[in-house]
Amino acid sequence: MSDYQSLVDEVSALFQAPVTLEDREFTLIAFSSHDDDLDPVRARSILRRRSSPEVRAWFEGFGITRATGPVRTPADPTEGVRARLCLPARHEGAVYGYLWLLDDGTIDPADPRMTRVMTLASRAGRLLAADTWRAEAAPRAFEQLLSGSATDRAEAARTLGALRHPASASASVTVVWTSPAPQPARVRLPYGVLTHQSPAGLALLVPLPNPADIAPARTIAAALLDSVTGSPLAGVGGARTDLPDVPHSLREARSAVRAARAEPRLGPVACWDELGAYRLIAAPPMATPTAPLADPALLPLLEPARADLLRTAETYLDQAGHAQRTAEALSVHRQTLYYRLSRVKALTGLDLDSGSDRLLLHLAIKTFRLATTPEDPTDSSPEPMD
Repeated sequence: MSDYQSLVDEVSALFQAPVTLEDREFTLIAFSSHDDDLDPVRARSILRRRSSPEVRAWFEGFGITRATGPVRTPADPTEGVRARLCLPARHEGAVYGYLWLLDDGTIDPADPRMTRVMTLASRAGRLLAADTWRAEAAPRAFEQLLSGSATDRAEAARTLGALRHPASASASVTVVWTSPAPQPARVRLPYGVLTHQSPAGLALLVPLPNPADIAPARTIAAALLDSVTGSPLAGVGGARTDLPDVPHSLREARSAVRAARAEPRLGPVACWDELGAYRLIAAPPMATPTAPLADPALLPLLEPARADLLRTAETYLDQAGHAQRTAEALSVHRQTLYYRLSRVKALTGLDLDSGSDRLLLHLAIKTFRLATTPEDPTDSSPEPMD
């Protein structure tokens, strides 16, 4: 609040006029002390910390919600209302509040001092935007993303988009889950990170500029764990490019924590993308509107043109890595087999000489086969998804 007060005091000192700062809901944020008589609107705003809906509608009727520069609002002698100059407090194209100068119509909007005042109004917009994101609509939207229906999640995504929250503007997001829950207030979280605490743990929504780089989330998770005693664990879910898919990232983050409990070498910060076969053991993949029903390691082999590579990999693993038996089962020359296996390695990034990589790929193939096979061979309809 001291930032807001110093900002209002500077504007008041520039023009020697009473100044108030309100958010876009017309809730009073700060006001300057001044010897001038208060008009009724300013007096009620200070006493009640909020203007009435009628007052809000009257001022918005002068176009202040769309304005990018100073807007003159006239006096209303019958109501004792003084003329004002409204300075929209904007951030990244959206209005988050208003600076009001009670000047009785004496200040020229072209006054050179107005350049400095508009800079201060922009600063107020940034501060108000941050408070909105962190304390009001954005955290509620995050909670709605985690626990709501498909319709609720879509609405929450629209809310974050309307707020121009970093989570809606980033290339992707991921969820960090810590258990037991640390106190996020003890850690300075980066701009745009949202939190939601429950009895089971703490969830954080972390914007990622690059979907392939979860390092920002890993850093935040490590800092949170350093702030508490004991042996807490954190999990980082896979990146998602669509906000309604956030629950799947949470599910992965929680599964990563479980995997770290079972296999301590994976912790204290366990990342879903690095769990190997534990991804499938802890939480088999689930279909979403934007992701197929398969582990990411398998995706490169699922294209129709690579059906021979998928069959080769499956047969090779079924034959316990025995090249001669695999070549015979596939009716191909061993050189053809080796070429196909090299393509599998290049496409998946898995080393078939590694026991853990072979386990991951084998489980991924079998899980996919099972998940895509209907219970009734004559029924090809997919499982209903929320």
